[in-house]
Amino acid sequence: MPRDTPLSEIILRKYERPYNIDRRQLVKKICLSLGLLQPGDSRDVIVDILMVLLDEKERKNKLTSDDIKLKVEEMRKKHNLEMRGIAESNIRRQLKRLRDIMLVDKQSNLYFISEFETLNNLFENKIEKLLVQQSVERVKEYLRELEK
Repeated sequence: MPRDTPLSEIILRKYERPYNIDRRQLVKKICLSLGLLQPGDSRDVIVDILMVLLDEKERKNKLTSDDIKLKVEEMRKKHNLEMRGIAESNIRRQLKRLRDIMLVDKQSNLYFISEFETLNNLFENKIEKLLVQQSVERVKEYLRELEK
């Protein structure tokens, strides 16, 4: 009997076009669009984690979860945001979510944007071609099986 646990899962949301929004809001929309953040969710530390990793990508830096936590705290202070969701365990959990959708890699307990590539390329090559395309194909298999 097949199990009901998904092999992979992706949520995609479509929002208005990005016009004249600051970088943090743009990263937040990306997180919302990819299902990493729920609409109306005030616990948005994943936005800051992704921003930290994007900033470090330019210098090809890899960071420990402790380094990320410190930089996230600085960023949240800079933007006058509450210090919610910044526990070490939550930082690691959010990093795992970013790894699960193949935006972030981990080597020797160091985290970085996969291949130091652009998010657009990662989305096209990993999320769109691997996760989404394979999920669509599997749904079609179920549909064809139903028609037998």
